[in-house]
Amino acid sequence: MSAKLTDEGNLKYNNRSMDFLEMIKNNPDKKTENAKKLTRTISKRKSEGVFAVIDTETNWYNEVMSIGIALGDAATFKCVGAKYYIIDPEYRKGGMYSEVMHVVKSIPSEVMSREDALLSMSKWLVENGVSQLYAYNAKFDKGHLEELSDFEWFDIMRLAAYKQYNKCIPESAECCKTGRLKRGYAVEDILKMLSGDYSYSEVHNAVMDAIDELKIMELLGHSLDVYDCGKL
Repeated sequence: MSAKLTDEGNLKYNNRSMDFLEMIKNNPDKKTENAKKLTRTISKRKSEGVFAVIDTETNWYNEVMSIGIALGDAATFKCVGAKYYIIDPEYRKGGMYSEVMHVVKSIPSEVMSREDALLSMSKWLVENGVSQLYAYNAKFDKGHLEELSDFEWFDIMRLAAYKQYNKCIPESAECCKTGRLKRGYAVEDILKMLSGDYSYSEVHNAVMDAIDELKIMELLGHSLDVYDCGKL
């Protein structure tokens, strides 16, 4: 199945292992017949203001080997653009998720050196008026992308994993005194919780994960100013 991307269409992926991963991660105890299936879409509608969600994947040597960025509409939190960089030669060393690095066909990957990738990325973000970067467990991504330190960074997990901000966290869930879940707050867990789609599997492809993390923000339903509590 080839990947397709239309103005309001689904972003699909091509990888023989993905169907198997979805099958083994599916929770048969959950009733998902009436749940809306998650889809990855990129809207071409013009936006008054945007922000960016960023995700990185690292190789076996803890070096960044790929970077994905999803532009989010500041009003609707819909994805309105995306970029995908594969870092050469770091990606050639291999990593835990190397096999899914090339699964996205609808967003062309740009293969280049880290220096060129970060320059291109910074220029693109500035051209789109982006000054704020959001990431899930943002300390990790910011720590690996010191070239982007001039941007403001915010942690999506600071809202998604805390019951005072995530109303889908059940009362029975074990939480710390701070309100944070003690377990089960990875991207996959949270997106299943928010969407009700228990067939969802995190791909661990940087650009697809960035789009999924933007979806978490959309489903949480908070305005951007609420994320000030997660500013790094």
